[in-house]
Amino acid sequence: MRRSIAIAAAAALMLLNVGCGRRQDASEPAPAGGLPPLAGRFIGPQPGPNRPLAQASNPYGMDANVLAEGRRLFIWFNCYGCHGGRAGGGMGPSLRDPDWLYGNSDQAIFNSIAEGRQYGMPAWGTKLPDEQMWKITAYIKSMGTEAEPDAPPANPVFPRAAPNPVLPGAQARLGGG
Repeated sequence: MRRSIAIAAAAALMLLNVGCGRRQDASEPAPAGGLPPLAGRFIGPQPGPNRPLAQASNPYGMDANVLAEGRRLFIWFNCYGCHGGRAGGGMGPSLRDPDWLYGNSDQAIFNSIAEGRQYGMPAWGTKLPDEQMWKITAYIKSMGTEAEPDAPPANPVFPRAAPNPVLPGAQARLGGG
C-alpha cells in the first residue's frame, strides 16, 4: 500500500513537470519538497501582446455623442458583466479609480481592450472594429469627469472618495504615522 502511494506521488510530480510543458534543466536546482514553484510561471498562452505597441491618441476625442455611443457599446458588449454597471469594479477591476496596472492613456486602454490582459481580460481586437474600441475607450476616459454620460449618483455615505491607504501621505490623513 505504501509503495503504491509513493509511486502515485512520484507520477503526480512527473505530470506536474511534464504535463505543464515545464522541464527541469540540469542547471536549475531541484525544488525543496519536490514541488516546482508556480509563482510567476504560466500554463498555456497568455493574452496580450509580447511586443511594444504604437502610441496614438483617440481619434474621436471627448465628443458627447461619442461618449454616449461608448457607454452604449460598454453595455451592449457586456463590459459591465465584469467591471460593474458603472465600471466601479466587480469580477474585473474598477475603471473609475486612479490606479491602472497597464496605464490609463488612450492607447493603453485601447490596447487592453484590443489585445486583452492576463488574468481574465479577453482580447476584443478580432471581434470589434477599431472605431467601436476607440468609442469605448473615450467612455472609459470620461468616467468621473463632467463629460461622463449617465454618471452614477453621488454616494450619500462618502460624498468624497475615501483616502487610499496605499497612496503616499494617506496614513497621515487616516490618523496613522
